[in-house]
Amino acid sequence: MHEKFPMNNTAFYTHPDSLRHEMGRGHPECPERIKAIEAKMDSSGLNAHVMRRTAPEATLDQLLLAHTASHVQETHQAAMDLVEQFEQNGLRYLPLDPDTTLNPYSWGATTGAAGAVIAATDAVMKGSAAGGCDNAFCAVRPPGHHATRSRSMGFCFFNQVAIGVKYVMEHYGLTRVAVVDFDVHHGNGTEDILSNDERVMMCGIFQHPFYPHSGTGMVAANMHNIPIAARTKGSDICQAIREGWLPELDAFKPEIIFISAGFDAHKDDDLGQLGMTEADYVWITKELMKIANKHCKGRIVSSLEGGYNLNALANSVAAHVEALAGMA
Repeated sequence: MHEKFPMNNTAFYTHPDSLRHEMGRGHPECPERIKAIEAKMDSSGLNAHVMRRTAPEATLDQLLLAHTASHVQETHQAAMDLVEQFEQNGLRYLPLDPDTTLNPYSWGATTGAAGAVIAATDAVMKGSAAGGCDNAFCAVRPPGHHATRSRSMGFCFFNQVAIGVKYVMEHYGLTRVAVVDFDVHHGNGTEDILSNDERVMMCGIFQHPFYPHSGTGMVAANMHNIPIAARTKGSDICQAIREGWLPELDAFKPEIIFISAGFDAHKDDDLGQLGMTEADYVWITKELMKIANKHCKGRIVSSLEGGYNLNALANSVAAHVEALAGMA
């Protein structure tokens, strides 16, 4: 039996360009991911239990909290050049690496994803009693956790969770910020940006060996990685988290928890070979809520990362949001 939590005021952030950014026919990181989530939110009745909010776009200065000026400026210029070329001659795509491609709506989508995390951070810091929220989920794309300080990669342009972490420390002066990443792929970009910052603890699970082939070498002291072998069952992954992350997070006493919520570790997702289920995501979410309720007034900001089997993605996001809302 799962522990039952009181009902929460859970915000659900979206941005319209999440449905317009796409990287070519057949690319797994596609607008249909958001469409599947939205259809599930509607059919399940979950929309009646969350506060729907449209995200603003992050500013250039906010992107610079986590990224180099050259990366931000070059990406912005490439995106604006593509918009101009699209208007002049119909050019639709500009690859930045073999997996990561701009289209005319990519700038709005990726700044909207970062803006969603920033707005969600403001809302949970404000709290539901003052018109904010208890916790939040950002149903935005593209994902961000592979974007390093200085480059785009792995479907990601800017790292919205790392930007949120830097923002909450600068704007609110927090000194104990936790990041939890449960994607099938290692959050190498988040690790690159946040390594050796004593104000941050990052905990990650990921399939290993697997793309991006990182996270198991000499990692910084504030990184707590759990590499997982292919074909590991969800129950065994949860046990590894119970023994590996949870005591460390509890001892850290975070003032806020950010989640890079990847659902491609699901047993039905062909981009990985792990065995998680919706019930496993609920368990992880509720364990993190226990820590958040104990140490930081329940403050959790969760943002979508991976998840490419549309049915598994939609069901897993719904289970995650139900848990955040205190319904599971």
